[in-house]
Amino acid sequence: MTPIAALMAVVGRPLFRLGMILAAATVALDQASKLWILHGLRLPERFSRHLELGPVFDLTYTENTGISFGLFAGGMTSRVILSVLSLVISAFIVRWLTTIERPVTALGAGMILGGAIGNLIDRVLYGFVVDFINFGDIGFAYIFNIADAGINVGVALLLLDTLVLERREKKMTE
Repeated sequence: MTPIAALMAVVGRPLFRLGMILAAATVALDQASKLWILHGLRLPERFSRHLELGPVFDLTYTENTGISFGLFAGGMTSRVILSVLSLVISAFIVRWLTTIERPVTALGAGMILGGAIGNLIDRVLYGFVVDFINFGDIGFAYIFNIADAGINVGVALLLLDTLVLERREKKMTE
């Protein structure tokens, strides 16, 4: 089989397409929301980085130079290492999507891929990740973005698939 034929066979797989479409949608929503925060709403300038919206949810602009929850924050070295790590993880997930056999796994992988790419775009463009979703009024101390949410929901879907759905499927076939 030629490399082009092999590529077409992979792209033709419904679960590969599902994961890639969800990744693209996650990136698009993430980047659109960040552009709105920065250039539409102009949260950092117009609202001094914080807009009170209600008893549960606020918008609070932060620049995260680390990974989730500000871990491994740093300068250029951290930025390069985290960017390269995001690229490696993204490549691994794309490769993994070519072999996935279960829809929930494809959904989870697609969301993680989209989140990783969304935050990678920020790191490359700005040198930090734009975070703005704040549920601090209900005790959740972390500020995050749609890419972060995609990664976390994706991980939850993978756990659900592995710990519940896969086991249920194995019991049904026994």
